[in-house]
Parts: sequence; structure tokens; C-alpha cells
Amino acid sequence: MRLTTRGRYAVTALLDLALQQSQHDSAISLSDIATRQSISISYLEQLFSKLRKKGIVSSTRGAAGGYKIAKPLNEVDVMSIITAVDESINATKCEGKGNCHGGAVCLTHDLWYDLSNHIEAYLTKITLAQLLDMDSVHAVNERQINTVELLTKNEAQPV
Repeated sequence: MRLTTRGRYAVTALLDLALQQSQHDSAISLSDIATRQSISISYLEQLFSKLRKKGIVSSTRGAAGGYKIAKPLNEVDVMSIITAVDESINATKCEGKGNCHGGAVCLTHDLWYDLSNHIEAYLTKITLAQLLDMDSVHAVNERQINTVELLTKNEAQPV
């Protein structure tokens, strides 16, 4: 089982958005998220289009435009973010269909199927609000903001 970058980036970007939204009462631009998280803007645009269609984020156009999380943070679970971007958590070779061994169930199908269910249940229980309560999340966020500010300051100084 492997969670692809699509799912990882979607969760990372939304956690970044939640952090920034908790500190500022304005919409957050994708370019700001892209800078802090080292994710391309075009990739974020694809992800946020899907997230917007699922009602997880809302967007505002214009100079002060950007994105906000459209629901209370305690109602946005990690699994809903992952599925919103067409990602799945499935450890089976057959994607849960039961045709993994020449059209029939393989020897370890139930093991991997149950693992997939446990992972999904776990990620469904974890919300953005819970992630925001983690001290490590705030420490990493602070480091990322400081790094971006330092890079911006160094780029602005003449050589």
C-alpha cells in the first residue's frame, strides 16, 4: 500500500491552509502554500479544484483572493481530504475486488483488505482540528515561515 503524492500533498496543503487561516482572517493564496510546502502551484490548483468541488474549501477571486476551508476544522477528516482528490487507501493488490489471483481471491487478500479498513478508519477519526492541536505541527509551521522569510529577505538584498 502506498499513498501517492496527490493524497499527501492534499493533506499537507489543507493543514497549511488551516494553520494560516487560524492566524489570519483572510483567504490564503496557493502561491503562499506552494512556497511554504514546496509544491508546484499548478499541482495545487488541480488539487484545490477537486477539494472545492467536494465542498472542503471555498475560493475568493481578486487581489485579496485565495482559499479558505469551507467547514469547521473538526468536521474535515484526513480520509475525506484523501478521497476528495481521488486517492484511495487500499493495501490489496486487486483494489479490494477479490480478483487478485487469476480472477479469484489470493491467499493474503483478507489480511490486506482488513489493513485497508483499519487505515481508513484511523484516518477518518483524525480531523484538521486535531492536527492543529499537535505541538509538532506548530513547530514545523514556524520553521517553514522563518525559512520563507529568510529566503525572501536574502533575495531582496542586492549582491
